[in-house]
Amino acid sequence: MATKNRAGASVPTEAVQVAELSDRRLSPLRVCIAIVVLLAVIAAGFLGARSWASTQADPTQAQPWFAGYVDVTATPTYEFETHGGTDTPDAVLSFIVSATTDACTPSWGTAYTMDQAGDTLDLDRRIARLQQGGGTIAVSFGGLLNDELAVNCTDEAKLEAAYASVLDRYKVGTIDLDLEGAGLTDSAAVDRRATAIAALQKQRRAAGDPIAVWLTLPVAPTGMTEDGTDAVSAMLDAGVDLAGVNAMTMDYGSSLTEGDSMAEASEKALTATQRQLGVLYSRADITLGTATLWAKVGATPMIGQNDVADEVFSLKDAKRLNAWAADKGLGRMSMWSANRDKTCGSNYTTTSIVSDACSGVDQGDTFFADVLATGFTGSLAAGENAAATTSEPTLAAEIADDPATSPYPIWSSDASYLKGTKVVWHRNVYTAKWWTKAEVPDNPVLNDWESPWQLVGPVLQGETPIPQATLPAGTFPEWTGAATYLKGDRILFEGVPYEAKWWTQADSPEASAADPDSSPWEPLTQADITAIVSGTPAG
Repeated sequence: MATKNRAGASVPTEAVQVAELSDRRLSPLRVCIAIVVLLAVIAAGFLGARSWASTQADPTQAQPWFAGYVDVTATPTYEFETHGGTDTPDAVLSFIVSATTDACTPSWGTAYTMDQAGDTLDLDRRIARLQQGGGTIAVSFGGLLNDELAVNCTDEAKLEAAYASVLDRYKVGTIDLDLEGAGLTDSAAVDRRATAIAALQKQRRAAGDPIAVWLTLPVAPTGMTEDGTDAVSAMLDAGVDLAGVNAMTMDYGSSLTEGDSMAEASEKALTATQRQLGVLYSRADITLGTATLWAKVGATPMIGQNDVADEVFSLKDAKRLNAWAADKGLGRMSMWSANRDKTCGSNYTTTSIVSDACSGVDQGDTFFADVLATGFTGSLAAGENAAATTSEPTLAAEIADDPATSPYPIWSSDASYLKGTKVVWHRNVYTAKWWTKAEVPDNPVLNDWESPWQLVGPVLQGETPIPQATLPAGTFPEWTGAATYLKGDRILFEGVPYEAKWWTQADSPEASAADPDSSPWEPLTQADITAIVSGTPAG
């Protein structure tokens, strides 16, 4: 890309002087001096080239980066070219959408074509100024209010050309696809977009001008929606090499658990997103390690007052989320939006209503950008040169389970597990959410509710088996089909204790696993067994 540095310094004057010496008679001393100078120049050039190559060509050197979103068309105009008073040099400019007159013509928020933005907003010059100062921009396509290009631009060649025209004009190498509304739910648009982006990325990589592609998606504390995971799958199926998935950690609404802070809800959402991303890559026959998956996750909170009245992302939330994200190794941190990163003025009396120009919280002299950017010191541009995503080897020895060093029994496909039972599998501890048998704890399901197992965390160093409460044989009578059972009666069936929910005869407890609501039998929980063994009431 034109924004990237190139090795091409002017020839030092010492080298010119050496060339001129060849036309004159020189004393031996002057010849020696000339040779030394020439060797020094060559060495400096070689070392400089090596230094430049080591920092630019090695994709593993890319560090997590921060860039706030800038609403280009909002008023008052945000001066992203001067960083708005913060120390963060990069920005994500939003939103490119279809023009109202032609779906295949890019526009800024339907308000300006790119030419009009250049004239009215002086946008090209401001971008160039940021780039001259060492900053980098990404361009975000989509958003909530208007149509992302792929929604109504049905000609794939024109669609690809539309994306390319934006990148070429602003000399950028990162596409941010903010998919909301029809941009996310229209399956035909999802497929068109994936096809166009895949072709564009392949073409530019072949030309030595790679682009990074981020999907920005809505999330709940349980992770991406089904539409979101479908959008990721479509990209991977089309052959797009995703830089990552950027989770919009905001506006949770009814999915927000009572008592959770915005930071806590965001941590849950990001954890679930990272797990889902691993499943999606696995289904695409690409195995990625934990660290790589975290590096492919981004977070974008809405600073201050969110669109949901009761949700406020405070500076305290920002500090906590930043520390957590840095510890996990997230590849990206952003925020909506840089335009809003200041305290509202005294004339703005209703801070519970979202403003485009202020956060709605008292920030004092602190910027959300500076808090969220802490530790995210990489450049957005570095990610554009990242190596292609490929499968990473897994070492079986790293996930082998040893009963002697596991706090709970190793999961077995032959065993039945009651609600609340803890097991160890692949060096992680899981808890059964309901009665289960033969369902692998780390089965790669996209949604948490699809699995009977809840991940608790890793087995810790130095752990040993914790004694488990079990019921001695004969504690309850064995179930028989001929017997009549009343509500509250308890029996054993294949070693598992059950309690009758109502009068029953000839109804096998085995059916409770397939249809628990209709079955008259309910398996006891591990807590029930512990209480029975200890002689204390459960609960």
